[in-house]
Amino acid sequence: MAATDTKAGETGFADVTYDLVSVQYHALKAGHDYAKFVQDAKDAGRDDIAEFIEKVAREDADRAKQCHEYLKDLSGSPEAGEAVT
Repeated sequence: MAATDTKAGETGFADVTYDLVSVQYHALKAGHDYAKFVQDAKDAGRDDIAEFIEKVAREDADRAKQCHEYLKDLSGSPEAGEAVT
């Protein structure tokens, strides 16, 4: 399938829907791990690295929120595709 193709693939959902869910999942999953990364940096005395990781965590949270908004917009629209039953 072409990158711009919106026909349902193997999942039964349009590629763009699957892509957004995937981006959202990975952003949220990474967010789960960041607290440990921040603590590791602080334990190493690297507040600069801790601040960087906190920034990355905020960016991922924003990314997940944006995906959520796009998914809400696509929900029930023809672009979302139909779920396989």
